[in-house]
Amino acid sequence: MERTESITIPEKLLPNDGRFGSGPSLVRKEAVNSLAEISQNYLGTSHRQDSVKGMVQRLQEGMATLFQIPDNWEILLGNGGATLFWDAATFGLIREKSQHLVFGEFSSKFSQATLNAPHLTDPEILTSEFGSAPSPSPSNVDFYALTQNETSTGVAIPLIRPENITTEKAIVAVDATSAAGGMLWNPEEVDCYYFSPQKSFASDGGLWIAACSPACIDRIEDISNSGRWIPAGLDLKIALENSRKNQTYNTPALSTIYLTVHQIEWMNEQGGLEWASGRCNESSTHLYKWAESHQHAEPFVSNKNLRSPVVVTIDIDDKISADTLVATCRENGILDIGGYRKIGRNQIRVATFPAIEPDDIKALTNSIDYLMELLL
Repeated sequence: MERTESITIPEKLLPNDGRFGSGPSLVRKEAVNSLAEISQNYLGTSHRQDSVKGMVQRLQEGMATLFQIPDNWEILLGNGGATLFWDAATFGLIREKSQHLVFGEFSSKFSQATLNAPHLTDPEILTSEFGSAPSPSPSNVDFYALTQNETSTGVAIPLIRPENITTEKAIVAVDATSAAGGMLWNPEEVDCYYFSPQKSFASDGGLWIAACSPACIDRIEDISNSGRWIPAGLDLKIALENSRKNQTYNTPALSTIYLTVHQIEWMNEQGGLEWASGRCNESSTHLYKWAESHQHAEPFVSNKNLRSPVVVTIDIDDKISADTLVATCRENGILDIGGYRKIGRNQIRVATFPAIEPDDIKALTNSIDYLMELLL
């Protein structure tokens, strides 16, 4: 039905915090308050001094603890987010040819970056319909580009190194932007696990972080020594050298680093990645069960094995406009649950990152139930 007047959701149904966006995502109040407390001696200070370098070191060590990576792995970071890292990878990680699994908007963008790179051979691009996912295929490429969780569609895939592919032949790089911190992974199956912190790490964007294996470090150094021209801002060897000194090549956003550190340390205190992934599973399971049992909703991803535990996509009955539902939620303080526009479906999309309280997810479905009855 067409809505002619505003609808007020009863306060008792509303979540305590209405931020459910898939990125930028909810930033915990405790982190913001903590940042304010240390701001005078931290914000607006040189990133080459110990106060900031110490914070970067806390980020690197906390991330290594959270992921339980081997001691010979390294945590690199730089400015620009995962989008910039795609460009950096085309210069500094791919020797000649890559293979990409494309099953949504973000996995597509990396494949296009390599396709447009004049110094690389055209990539192999394996695609599938939105809501499903392809599998990597052993090939003669030297770089496999996987996406653990496709934020646009709510599809998650297992991270498995292609059969009979050694790190001497090819490395496996994973875009983990919406997965890192909310999904388990095995470092034995991956060489480069990169992401931005504005999702499970409850921070702001503009930073990329990459957990790199020795094989990945070797690849960075080999390409750097090959004579290939690489812009300094995209040079992973420069990023590596600076990261080893607990720095970034150019000035980072100090608040982003601090908020990331606060979230990492909070998650480690709660029980690490096992705890965080379990919390995400609790919230996402509630949403999927709600959608499966609802007369006017259903999970977009039909294959339960591919359903994301951190970004849940739900199709809404065409009798109800998802746009109207989302707009009415926003008027009531429930924010950013719209589907990804380029998917083109009557859909909502809800993040279930660790910072989001499972009880608020339950309150969200109660609120949507209330609205749906009035919008029919």
